[in-house]
Amino acid sequence: MSLAVSAIPTCFKRTTTPRHKRRVPRNTVLNKDKLWDLPVPYVLDETLALNAKGIILQAFEQFRLKSCVNFKPRGSEYHFISAQKNRGCSSHVGRSSKYGQPLSIGNYCDHIGIVEHEFLHALGIWHEQSRYDRDEYVTIVWKNIRRGHERNFVKVSPHYSTTLGFPYDYSSVLHYSETSFSKGEGPTIITKQPEYQKIIGQRLEMSPQDALMLNKLYGCKKSISFMEHCNFDNQRLCGMSRCTKSFVGGWKRRKTVIGGPYSDFTNLGKTDSTGFFMHASTASGQEGDTARLESREMTPSRKCSVQCLQFYYYHSGNESDQLNVWMRVYRDERNPNGTLHHMGQITGSPGSHWMPYHVPLTATKTFQVEFEVRKGAGQSTGGFSIDDINLSETECPHHTWQIKDFENLLTTSDINTVVYSPRYYSPEGYAYQIAIYLREMLFGVYVRLVSGKYDDQLQWPYHHRQVTIQLLDQNPHTQQRMSKQISITTEPSLQDDYDSWNNPRKVGMLENRGDKSFYVNPAVGYLKFLTLTQLKHREFLKGGNIFFLITMQDISSLHFNNSLPCPKWSPQNLIINPNNRDEGPCATKRTLCVY
Repeated sequence: MSLAVSAIPTCFKRTTTPRHKRRVPRNTVLNKDKLWDLPVPYVLDETLALNAKGIILQAFEQFRLKSCVNFKPRGSEYHFISAQKNRGCSSHVGRSSKYGQPLSIGNYCDHIGIVEHEFLHALGIWHEQSRYDRDEYVTIVWKNIRRGHERNFVKVSPHYSTTLGFPYDYSSVLHYSETSFSKGEGPTIITKQPEYQKIIGQRLEMSPQDALMLNKLYGCKKSISFMEHCNFDNQRLCGMSRCTKSFVGGWKRRKTVIGGPYSDFTNLGKTDSTGFFMHASTASGQEGDTARLESREMTPSRKCSVQCLQFYYYHSGNESDQLNVWMRVYRDERNPNGTLHHMGQITGSPGSHWMPYHVPLTATKTFQVEFEVRKGAGQSTGGFSIDDINLSETECPHHTWQIKDFENLLTTSDINTVVYSPRYYSPEGYAYQIAIYLREMLFGVYVRLVSGKYDDQLQWPYHHRQVTIQLLDQNPHTQQRMSKQISITTEPSLQDDYDSWNNPRKVGMLENRGDKSFYVNPAVGYLKFLTLTQLKHREFLKGGNIFFLITMQDISSLHFNNSLPCPKWSPQNLIINPNNRDEGPCATKRTLCVY
């Protein structure tokens, strides 16, 4: 099978700006006139590749999730950022010019970490290794720097910049790598703490400290889209309420449960775990008994009525037991109990691992989330456990793919062994698969179209869609994560006689896999997605498992617009007890919590 392969560059290309006019980013600006009024106006220039436009909008969502900085399409503002495709990846530092301050996302720059890097410059933050105190943390090897690039490593005086009181951040997305601007004879930067030598230069996402520094620079703390996090380590349970119907015990706060889980998810893999999770046993009681855990009330504030609830669950009960997720919406005071909506359900065979679960929500008014465990017909020796709840005003991923015992699989499999995901469907009904190419010390990630059950009803070729494949950093707090992701857009082929995004039944090859046969197109992706060393830097591996979060999005409107329409939500076909009756919220008195 032929493969269309793209490689991630190891360095950025130089810009066409004359050397004497180039800005050398250092740390944060002292001149407050260099800061932007919020939200920051922007324009996506027509020169940008469609894939780059989509990634810029993804980066904006990360800024909204992790910081108080927001962006908006330009109206009539004089000061705005004009994202363009020039040579390389570059930006001015802080607000510097009217009528469209250029920010370049050129060839090979369309990766979320690189885009965040450039926008952090535009917002007023300079490179980490240019701090005036950097010599306490790194050594610059001047003899290894390419001639003419020494200026990139000059420190900035404290008279012109500030660290805002933050410690040196080896993990900053604004730090150079160990070989930046090297002439090929060794590293240009050596960390004083050797364990950070391979960490500097990461382009996953902005670090937690990058976000904190940005908030302090702009004098604000409140995130635009983040709403709630709860790991149950506090006895107050994040303000949640419990109630039961005929259940013995209901939801309980536990450190461990006989039969699993044996640890909370927050501290999974740590020998000194002292964390807690919530557990509702189905080992006793009658069929139909319920235990409910109800969040405090929250009010959405963004234009699109879209929220994503993410949590980890452990199912150790009977296959007929259910964990239902409800959303109670309070539209007005005439209905004090609100209206209950069934949004998600977990049932079926029990497992032996903590699993992530995402539930799209669509609240337009003040709402609560309810976790309901419902006992099924069969015998049970366990129940349901949940931990590390995160709620934000963002879109949920479409699919989650788990690969168990991944490190062993990677290091013991034959070179170029391929692991395929299940067949997934886009919101429009197009079928596709993710493929992982194992190469012992690193692995590649690809996507391919495959034949599906709706092919004869769809329009072909399948162009202007962006598939995003994210290897989840399993940090329990969504604002602390630095996941690894790639995005690939289904652009028309440059070849006249073939298109990887056409109907697989017409242009693909028939493939037999087990007892199934289907047509497949060539895969498109990245040969070097992540190395084994990089895999261990964050919490990508937890309990031996990795998870890919996958989204396929229509971004065709970015050809003519600077933003995308609000996502659409399709109701799921969920089965519950037909005699289910809403008995109102657990708490007897509603307390409005606005975020």
